[in-house]
Amino acid sequence: MPSEATKKCRFVILISGRGSNMQNIVQVIARHGLPAKVCAVIANRADAKGLPWAKEQGIPVEVVPHKDYATREQFDNVLARVVHRYQPDYILLAGFMRILTPIFIEQFKNKIINIHPSLLPLFPGLNTNQQALQAQLQWHGCTVHFVTAKLDSGPTIAQGIVPVYQNDTVDSLAQRLLAVEHKTYAQVVEWLAKGLVKLNEKGQVFVQGVRHRAIY
Repeated sequence: MPSEATKKCRFVILISGRGSNMQNIVQVIARHGLPAKVCAVIANRADAKGLPWAKEQGIPVEVVPHKDYATREQFDNVLARVVHRYQPDYILLAGFMRILTPIFIEQFKNKIINIHPSLLPLFPGLNTNQQALQAQLQWHGCTVHFVTAKLDSGPTIAQGIVPVYQNDTVDSLAQRLLAVEHKTYAQVVEWLAKGLVKLNEKGQVFVQGVRHRAIY
């Protein structure tokens, strides 16, 4: 058995599309020599563009097509069985466009991490960049959080922040935010890999040695 000093944090990443956050996470782990391993990349679509890239990196890939199952619960049961095979310490949702049911979430309690493109609790759900523009906000951002049964409401680990400009469009704001998403998610992955993230019984997040969890 590996010692605690040599043990690597095991991640499984779930994607639905190109997986730009997934790619960035894999690259950051390698570039910084983090004590972590991406054990698998799993998609709910066979045509997810991130799968070939992950396979080229030597990462095992799996497809669990959600359209093959009549209900969300059936899909989540099969997905959970696939994920369990890799014994992850954490499951990272990186553009995974499925709402997970309590059936799945309870099996991996306090182990599922998501990134959402808003400064939660603002704008849960979809079309967050458009909502930020319509609200005429000065600042927008992303939130990396633990996943709970209530959508986009789990404890926050970190937030990334970007300015909103008067001439912004939905596309320009989304593009500026994406760079901060990459930076924020990668920082959280580093904290997780090093065992610095703690969740207390009140559902509050603490990161050992870190006083400021806003990223610009």
